[in-house]
Amino acid sequence: MIRELAENPNIHQPLSAGRELVLDPDGRFAIYLSAGLGPHSATVQRVRLEADEVVPVLEEIRAILRARGRTGAEWELGESCTPPDLVERLAALGILPDEDDPVAIGMVFPAGTEIVVPAGTSARAVVSVDELVTARRIQHEAFGGRAEEVEFAQAEADFATEGLDGSTFLAFVDGEPVAAAYASYTPFGILLFGGATLPSARGRGAYRALVAARAREAATRGMPAVVPGAGQMSLPILERLGFTPVARIDRLLDVFPA
Repeated sequence: MIRELAENPNIHQPLSAGRELVLDPDGRFAIYLSAGLGPHSATVQRVRLEADEVVPVLEEIRAILRARGRTGAEWELGESCTPPDLVERLAALGILPDEDDPVAIGMVFPAGTEIVVPAGTSARAVVSVDELVTARRIQHEAFGGRAEEVEFAQAEADFATEGLDGSTFLAFVDGEPVAAAYASYTPFGILLFGGATLPSARGRGAYRALVAARAREAATRGMPAVVPGAGQMSLPILERLGFTPVARIDRLLDVFPA
């Protein structure tokens, strides 16, 4: 089950307001829809096709997305996806590796294992709407967006569910909030999402502190494992912390013509 969780994390995280999971009734694919309309707000996972189904199912998925006003999608394809040459077949159809992060590595770490963080660095779950806004602004800025796009009203509405299906975490260096991340709670383990550190604070242990805080939370909640999908920036850190690779995920991007 851990490998399934690592390959297809979006399928297993609880759905919060404004999110939707589209499951093909024949088990051929799943589409996870988050807030927004851009390609990065829709994720196709757990694809199980015969070779001759790739083209028609691609058009079926695109039709589902267009009907919901989406402008494209990420395809996150674990090693269990079929056919075995699915990545190559999609590339021939114009769905190419995501230039920003073409490969993620699903990893696992035993909950409760101690992670040492540098002095002056700490992390914890947010405790107020203002802290949730701060966390989201850090994530927006770190990922190349604009902090002012974060809406207080939306954060205020979302704060009511903090700590239930998942929690937002803030990391601090010398008392200043500099990094943020999310943890989603499942019966099989805690999923790590969205770890981001402001450029000015990188290299000071904030990301490590976020991982440590979420690992402690997993142990507190009785969850057996911590499961991240590591991209090129987080992979070296997680390897040094002792995380074990369990799955490779190819990340493709399908952007619809304007």
